[in-house]
Amino acid sequence: MLGDYRIEGRRAADISANVERAVGSGKLAPGELLPPMRELAVELGVNPNTVAAAYRILRERGVIETSGRRGSRVRHRPANTHRELIRVEVPEGVRDVSTGNPDPALLPPLGRALAEAASRAAEAPVLYGSSAVDSELERMARAAFDADRVPAGPLAVTSGSLDAIERVLSAHLRPGDEVAVEDPGWGSLLDLISALGLRAVPVPLDDDGPLPEDTDRALRQGARALVVTDRAQNPTGAAVSAARARELRAVLADHPHVLLIEDDHGHGIVDLPLHPLAGGTDHWALVRSVAKAYGPDLRLAVLTGDAVTVDRVRGRQRLGPGWVSHVLQRAVAHLWRTGAVDAAAVAGSYGHRREALVRALRDRGVVAHGRSGMNVWLPVPDETGAVARLLQAGWAVAPGARFRVSSPPGVRLTVSPLSMDDIGPVADALASVTGPDSTGRYD
Repeated sequence: MLGDYRIEGRRAADISANVERAVGSGKLAPGELLPPMRELAVELGVNPNTVAAAYRILRERGVIETSGRRGSRVRHRPANTHRELIRVEVPEGVRDVSTGNPDPALLPPLGRALAEAASRAAEAPVLYGSSAVDSELERMARAAFDADRVPAGPLAVTSGSLDAIERVLSAHLRPGDEVAVEDPGWGSLLDLISALGLRAVPVPLDDDGPLPEDTDRALRQGARALVVTDRAQNPTGAAVSAARARELRAVLADHPHVLLIEDDHGHGIVDLPLHPLAGGTDHWALVRSVAKAYGPDLRLAVLTGDAVTVDRVRGRQRLGPGWVSHVLQRAVAHLWRTGAVDAAAVAGSYGHRREALVRALRDRGVVAHGRSGMNVWLPVPDETGAVARLLQAGWAVAPGARFRVSSPPGVRLTVSPLSMDDIGPVADALASVTGPDSTGRYD
């Protein structure tokens, strides 16, 4: 228990900070068993309630977990161990297909949009007390939601989709609550859930989205929220089909008090229709970021949802950043109004490369997944070995550990940096590190 490390502190805040620093520095390893509260209280000369408060802080921050009589342990993936750190160093001369970034050649120039937004700001500056959402952006976003049959609801604007998801989760959940998530799924979301002191409950998925029976099981076992990626799921490229949406809506109808969050990750870069799940639960939100289609640095997402959820998000936002810059909002509205991005052409470009890679792997006896978006997921028998051998072959891929909770090993490739001439060579390299696999799901 703890080896040679000695926990220090007299106050709960000091004790919890001491443990958290030790975890962050590696002095306390994942899975390390912490002393019983009364034992540590005696060692530190403090009241047991002080240690209990310290352990509670650590649980809420996602640093430790407590399992009844088995005691408290450092979590195997503490909230201060970011999944983005699970990456490979890319040596000179190696092609990097691990980043998840869009193709810069498909992003629109921002100069005119920002210039117009700046000009409007000079004419009529946005001051304290102004509406948080630009009226033109709100009108256009609402029209796009209506066209995709998203239920009516008020809008909010946040600094990207992860910011939106954090605000929605915080509006309804408390530390210790469970959140059903896709597995494999977005690593940053899994980090966020831990950082909020919530517990991720993995739900397997296939190319059509989360599996209904597993989703129902997670909700029946107590998950208070469900997060679903509608299109271009990261890392697998899954997209919720019409049939799967009907099945999931039926599941949600039996759990009306569950918070539903939909991340329309593929908006603007996929040509598959949206099949929203919203409307069957008391509280819900659907988020759309502009990052993939217009550029990650714009840091803007729109969300709609039920009135209570959006009101809570807006209210908490007023007490923090206040609002997302109207210069950015007006720039995005300009990009939408002028058709700066040809969504069909962008979807076609990513789809052409993604489908060519999946097809080339199939021709080599390897099943990969990538129904939509810019990523391809490849199950492998040995993740660490596959990453290392691919590096030797000249390709850097994203380790699947960044995206997995309990699903089997895999690697993710982003097709954005690839040309059609690259498809054969990268398929040869990938085929050399895996074998035939006929399964259609990722668990």
